[in-house]
Amino acid sequence: MFLSVRKNPTATTPAVLAALALLAAAGCSATDDDPPTPATTSATPHGHVEGAQESAEQQSRLLLHDPATGATRVLDLITGKTHPASPATGAARLTTDGRFGYFHTAAGIRVLDGGAWAVDHGDHVHYYRAAIRDVGRIPDGTGARVRSDTTVTAVTGGDGRAVLHHRAELEKGRVGSPRTLPGTYAAPVVPYAEHLLTLTGDGTGAPELAVLDRAGGRSASPRATCEDPAGDAVTRRGVVFGCADGALLVSEDDGQFTAERIPYDSDVPPRQRAVSFRHRAGSDTLTAPAGDRAVWVLDVTERTWTRVETGPVIAANTAGEGAPLLVLQADGTLHGYDVATGGRTARTERLLAPRQATDDGAGGPRIEVDRSRAYLNDPAGRRVYEIDYNDGLRVARTFDLDVEPRMMVETGR
Repeated sequence: MFLSVRKNPTATTPAVLAALALLAAAGCSATDDDPPTPATTSATPHGHVEGAQESAEQQSRLLLHDPATGATRVLDLITGKTHPASPATGAARLTTDGRFGYFHTAAGIRVLDGGAWAVDHGDHVHYYRAAIRDVGRIPDGTGARVRSDTTVTAVTGGDGRAVLHHRAELEKGRVGSPRTLPGTYAAPVVPYAEHLLTLTGDGTGAPELAVLDRAGGRSASPRATCEDPAGDAVTRRGVVFGCADGALLVSEDDGQFTAERIPYDSDVPPRQRAVSFRHRAGSDTLTAPAGDRAVWVLDVTERTWTRVETGPVIAANTAGEGAPLLVLQADGTLHGYDVATGGRTARTERLLAPRQATDDGAGGPRIEVDRSRAYLNDPAGRRVYEIDYNDGLRVARTFDLDVEPRMMVETGR
């Protein structure tokens, strides 16, 4: 074990409650060091996944990586234990689709199964945990963008070409044989509603929305353009593409796709545009830096942009649905803001050293958010903070590590 946990003695966290609930329900369970064994029943239960254990609560884990050494750790937020994974050398970025971690290197994308995921059936959600394992390497470079749904994983390269991987193959622990889509694309290919959404163009005008079937053929789609696309996100309301004048929201109802523009209220200089989105999985509220001294909040439900003046921004995120906007500032303190008023509602003591609260291109502080907690990595301090954002940004737990967690993503969502 590589972890020590410093905990607020007066706090009972959701992770602790979830762990107690699991123990009460199961009497005993497999450890994270051993693959869990599904319960034996006379009939296959609804939602059963071979080789995985279903749980009543979300099974959150953090994938943590130090690009300087290649060291990778998986922090289980239910048990509080951390586990080593095979090193990933030369990673420039770490991304996730909620289950798999994608380590982007010049030699390809190394895929790690974090062993925790959720399956959303609309009216209910199944949560699973399984063994952590390496899946293999996808032959694409550091500029590739990876987007997934429950059926396919789309990898769009820096040259605009895209391939599809069968999700079932990744879930079995192997990359499998990808299928190349025809043409090139001006934005990531995003699996959504049994189709593929993207933008196409020849460089002479604004890229146009394209709705593709899973073979890459054109399906009926509304006429819509997105000038200078940058940034995308999947929400319950649809897929959002960032554009020069705001955002393009593409949604589906009974097989019919619609496109709606969500413009900024005024002209926004290029350096202050929203070009990368962060949000809680399942939320319809997106955040993005608005330059280096403010944060954009896009409420997809209300179709509104709000600019919150925050001062120097290192990282930002929000759980949405009335939760505060969380902003890590350059002095190493974490701030909470009321999105409606723009007023600051809470502030922590200094958590990170000021000169190290920056992203130097090799990873840096990041805020991951779930339904009750936020997680902030401190690379120089070799720790991760668990923040109760509904209790004045109280530090609920501190996880001490044996590596510098310069890259961090959350799985199990």
